[in-house]
Amino acid sequence: MTKADILEAWGKHLAQESRRSPHTVRAYVATAARLLDTLDETDWAGLARLEAADLRRQLAARRQDGIGNVSAARELSALKGFLAFAREQVGMADARPPRLRGPRIKKGLPRPVTPDEAVNLAVAVEEDAAEPWIGSRDRAVLLLLYGAGLRIAEALSLTGACVPLGETLMVTGKGGKQRVVPLLPIIRDGVADYLAKCPWPFERDAALFRGAKGGPLSQGMVQKAMARARIALGLPATATPHAMRHSFATHLLGAGADLRSLQELLGHASLGSTQIYTKVDAATLLDVYRNAHPRERE
Repeated sequence: MTKADILEAWGKHLAQESRRSPHTVRAYVATAARLLDTLDETDWAGLARLEAADLRRQLAARRQDGIGNVSAARELSALKGFLAFAREQVGMADARPPRLRGPRIKKGLPRPVTPDEAVNLAVAVEEDAAEPWIGSRDRAVLLLLYGAGLRIAEALSLTGACVPLGETLMVTGKGGKQRVVPLLPIIRDGVADYLAKCPWPFERDAALFRGAKGGPLSQGMVQKAMARARIALGLPATATPHAMRHSFATHLLGAGADLRSLQELLGHASLGSTQIYTKVDAATLLDVYRNAHPRERE
């Protein structure tokens, strides 16, 4: 078995069985390829024999390449998954990967924008666009991120089959998990405005949001439009498309939404991922206190 055969099998497993995103598949396959480059044997049996010490050496080498804690933790996760897969291929009774604790990562809090800033960003991307239909498109995308809490990849994966929009939308998130999100009238109107202006015909199986040449809209184009709007409004670099989703969650929580409901709306697999927004909300309240309390301004 060649290195290419192993990497192909690993990539297919990630994409088809684990249903990982294309980005994750590329990253995990690249990590596996770097490990294979350091080994004398390139077969499943040799990989299945690797232990924690081998992983430690691999991570130490990557540290010399200059990767930080976050990247090292991701590489370790990818390596553990790869070795567990290798052990499954040879039929080991215990296919669990070697035990090795990764580096500690201090989780930063998401940086939401205010409701007014979210609205201003949506207006700014529309006004800055080269053509009216492109402006309507970018505004509709941001409304979905902020008004419905979609990830940018989820919004751009929508097809013509979802229109005309109703009061709810079925969204396919990470791992193929589906959820239903409610749609405010302003979101439905924003998408309808885009549909009315878009010069490209819509098909049920084609991307809903189109690029300037008619192909599927890329995340990079949305990020560039957001960056221009952010600079025009004088907002910090943390005002990204993903920050719109963070803002959706933070503002709902601040308005009294419970964590379980928020978890469902965001499509989080575990409640732990949602609980970070309780810290964000507390941080927001603290900022308000510091800016408003007279003793803080002395």
